[in-house]
Amino acid sequence: MSLHQDEFRGHCLLFSSGCWQETDGQLQVDWASQGYCNYTIFVGVILLLVSVAQIYRLSCFLRRGIDSSFLSAFIDVVCSMILCAMTIIAALMITLGFMTWCDIMIQRFPSCQSAAGQVIDKKDGIITDGFYIHLGTAQFGVWGSFAMWVGLSVFALLKLCRYHQTENMRVSMYRERQRLINENSESPGSSLGRESTNTQATVTVE
Repeated sequence: MSLHQDEFRGHCLLFSSGCWQETDGQLQVDWASQGYCNYTIFVGVILLLVSVAQIYRLSCFLRRGIDSSFLSAFIDVVCSMILCAMTIIAALMITLGFMTWCDIMIQRFPSCQSAAGQVIDKKDGIITDGFYIHLGTAQFGVWGSFAMWVGLSVFALLKLCRYHQTENMRVSMYRERQRLINENSESPGSSLGRESTNTQATVTVE
């Protein structure tokens, strides 16, 4: 997306519209906000930083031979879901915004790819040589990232559920052990046994 903005002189083609001029065949572009492209670049940077941090953290766990805690697993689930939401928004922006641009291109060219390398806007001085490859690569990357983070979210959620089940099992075992101890201490047989033991000890002493 950064390369695309460089070639388009800072403009963003996502959701941009326009009309073809009959006089010179040029495109009168109504450029959309740069925020669409800037958001996708921002998401890409965030995903890169989080991925590097996760690789470092998991490498430390692997080297020490330990696993993450319940709190760490919960944070992983929340972060993964937030990143999934951010990524799907970026993916929809790129896909739908590129479709809007291609709808304009096919009004004059046989396909959107055929418009690459053509001089369509001399006024803004944009370079169209690589916009189709750039946007196609961005689409593939963002949808691939979304699929990856969905998978990581599922695995993190399963891990959190396993931790929760283990904790519930420990609590249940503790409560059952306490109940058995209380029942043994309050049963009449135990009291009689203690009394007979005390009587025998008294007789022996005498």
